[in-house]
Amino acid sequence: MSKRIHLLLLFILLWCSPVSIYAQYADSLNIGILEQFQEAQDSQQKLKLFFTTQNRYVDDSAYDWLEVVNVYLSSSEKRSDSLAISSYKLMQAQLYHDIGDHDKSIAIAKEAFKDKDSLDIELNTLILNLLDDNYGRLQMYDKQIEIREQKTALGISEGVNFYDIYANMGLYRKAMKEYILAVKPTIPDNDHLALAKHHNKVGDYLRMDKSSATAITEYNKANGFLEVFINDISKPKTEIELFETEFLKAEIAGNIGKCHVMLKNYIEALPYLKESIEVLSEYNNGKFNEQITDNTLNLAEAHLQLDNNKTAKRLLESPYQNVTVQQELKKNRLLASYYDKIENYQSASQYYKRNEHISDSIKANELSILKQQLVAIVGTSDLENSRKLINEQKLANEKFRSEIQAKDERIFLVYISLVFILLGFAGLVYAYLKSIKNQRLIAEQKHFIENSLKEKESLLKEIHHRVKNNLQMVSSLLSLQTRNTKSKAAIVALEEGKSRVKAMALIHQKLYQNDDLSVIEMQGYIESLINSVQSVYKKGGHNISITVDAEGTELDIDRAIPFGLILNELVSNTFKYAFPESDENGKIYIHLRKNGEQGYFEYADNGVGLPEDTDERTNSSMGLRLINRLVNQLQSKLNVEKTNEGVRFWFNFK
Repeated sequence: MSKRIHLLLLFILLWCSPVSIYAQYADSLNIGILEQFQEAQDSQQKLKLFFTTQNRYVDDSAYDWLEVVNVYLSSSEKRSDSLAISSYKLMQAQLYHDIGDHDKSIAIAKEAFKDKDSLDIELNTLILNLLDDNYGRLQMYDKQIEIREQKTALGISEGVNFYDIYANMGLYRKAMKEYILAVKPTIPDNDHLALAKHHNKVGDYLRMDKSSATAITEYNKANGFLEVFINDISKPKTEIELFETEFLKAEIAGNIGKCHVMLKNYIEALPYLKESIEVLSEYNNGKFNEQITDNTLNLAEAHLQLDNNKTAKRLLESPYQNVTVQQELKKNRLLASYYDKIENYQSASQYYKRNEHISDSIKANELSILKQQLVAIVGTSDLENSRKLINEQKLANEKFRSEIQAKDERIFLVYISLVFILLGFAGLVYAYLKSIKNQRLIAEQKHFIENSLKEKESLLKEIHHRVKNNLQMVSSLLSLQTRNTKSKAAIVALEEGKSRVKAMALIHQKLYQNDDLSVIEMQGYIESLINSVQSVYKKGGHNISITVDAEGTELDIDRAIPFGLILNELVSNTFKYAFPESDENGKIYIHLRKNGEQGYFEYADNGVGLPEDTDERTNSSMGLRLINRLVNQLQSKLNVEKTNEGVRFWFNFK
């Protein structure tokens, strides 16, 4: 009696409440997911329950579900209920996918998608996602790309990217370019954590493309942005962000270690891999198993190459969780190498044989995938295709008979065509001879133009060289004047003037040393300028950590000179005033980026900061007035952020 009352309550809840409330009540009665599915009111509630339940195979297998769904599908087809048929076919396709019968899943999903105009956007999204996943499992990447293009056409934009497909195909360079185009524009310039993740991902693509040295550069950039994020005291950080930062730092360290192993820099790889394994293992909840295993295997390989055989064996025989096929192959290969080194060839042979068995299994799996690919391409309409082929063959036979009858006429036409071909060939020979003569004239003119350009480049380099020498002479005159001056204020002013002259001279020096006279590579220029300023204000050396992030940025001379003078003033002020007591933990961060016609400049230090009366002193300070005028010259406005520790200047420019 009580069971009937419970069932009655279930029907009332199903009629009046959404699926989630029904499911909660059913859980309280210990009813299985499949039983809940059978008790659901209609096909739409069954569809929602099916796709929103993550653990639907806990009590019943996919085959049990398939048997039940087939019954409901057969009943819907008898009633000609089109919406119910589409829903059950979609569930049927998902079940075949979960079983591993991907070709059958594709056939059913494609059949359901034929009625896309009558289905709502949610059903179409489910169908396309299922086809996308099936084609990915079968490694049919061209079909996967077509599905994502169809998603875009239907207005489904979430998760529609292509870089993961290119990466699965092994086209890591193309995947990297697509990833940068899709993700980089969405990251704000001041979101340093997102920028760190971005550069780490770019480094992963380069590492997988065997460009290890370039990948290390990207990983170092990621570390740089992480440092900026950690040291940015102006932005409060949540505990989740702090944990995420630690994990990302450990992941980057492991990636750098793997790159060093690929480059055979085994000693350099050891500390990075150890650090990554320790941090990831400390907080691992199953999420980092693959990375820990990868790092451990690379650490074992490094020790093996350095003849630390016992350490390598201990690492290789340590327990691993959820090892992939490729990791198992690598572990067996390294153990075989270890036993080869200690001349235990019998044990080495066992590990080589294990890899042979794994390779045979991979080949068998590839054959299975290939068979499913063929079935997916052919589809379920073989009979209809056969009939079409027979009809096409009949038409081809009739066409062949008519061609035989017209053969004589075509032979006559061929003779006529040959005559015209010979005439055309003669014309081509004449045109070829004439083109050779024109090419000679073009080559002579090109040679003359190239010589003229080289002469102009030489003259420009000579001009820049002389300007640099003249500015150095001015700097020397200022130095002489400094020696003959007793006033401290005058000496300081002369030293500042000399520093500004050196900043301009350095521009002209970089120009005549470059192959391209139109632009200056700013990373090298900024580093040289800092060394020049240091020689004036910190002759005994300093402990300030200076980070320059301007790699790949080039500016023309009209913008480089104001930038050089601005940077000269800012660095000089930092050396003079920012660290009056000790510069032990001093840091300077310089960031310059150019994106098309827009640019961004940022300078920050963690010194004592600006005094409270900075705004009043701006009009009387030569340095600050000069900086403001130079920023105005760049058609921008200087922004200054005063904090309890340090100061930050930034501005955008055209």
